[in-house]
Amino acid sequence: MRKTLLAVSCLLGLIIIALGLGVLIPRPLSSALATDGGPVPADSDVRTVFVLSSPIHTDIAFPADPDVIRHFAFMAGDGLDPAWPGVGHVIAGWGGRSFYIETPTWADLKPGPLFKALTVDGSVMHMSLAGSIDPTHPQVHALSLDRSAFERLLDAVSESFARDADGAPVVIAGVRYGPNDLFYEADGWFNALAGCNVWTGRMLREAGITTGLWTPLPGLLTASLALHNEPGEALDYVPGDR
Repeated sequence: MRKTLLAVSCLLGLIIIALGLGVLIPRPLSSALATDGGPVPADSDVRTVFVLSSPIHTDIAFPADPDVIRHFAFMAGDGLDPAWPGVGHVIAGWGGRSFYIETPTWADLKPGPLFKALTVDGSVMHMSLAGSIDPTHPQVHALSLDRSAFERLLDAVSESFARDADGAPVVIAGVRYGPNDLFYEADGWFNALAGCNVWTGRMLREAGITTGLWTPLPGLLTASLALHNEPGEALDYVPGDR
């Protein structure tokens, strides 16, 4: 029994160390950001995106500006039009197919989807529409991007969709949480160690934002964003190691 407890304690200790290093070590190791270190000029083309976090998941919220609406215009053909009146944000998230689709709330948690999330599962994109978002909410992390960084983030999210022979995203028919969301087929395999929050970090790095080396939980990702990036500055994309 004593040896078992010691082994469990050592394992937990290693996990805690790994999670801590995952936040502290920046990715890329040398920052891919180029800023002037001062206030953003009033006439600069700065866009704000939000990282929205829950206890286990993060999403990226884009402002429903004309270019974003055009980028996700394919959703209108599936019954979810980002150009609808009152839409303030288009929200994108990636996750495990079984767990994401079958667990809209914790009350819906079942052993099957949980097992797949902890092993290997297919993946889906979850797209939803929202109105205004309070940037001061504790589960909202605002990021200011210049035009190039913003466009690269949009492109990176778009590349996460699986596509049909005509190059169109593939909607998952009859699957949604409510009237303001849809699920689409996605590229890649899901695992809890390289899940939705790791995907969010990878998307942000495509925009030149530095994250922690490994951030499998929302709190780890947002902590690394606060640690490695200056708030309120425009972020210029410089190609670097992802």
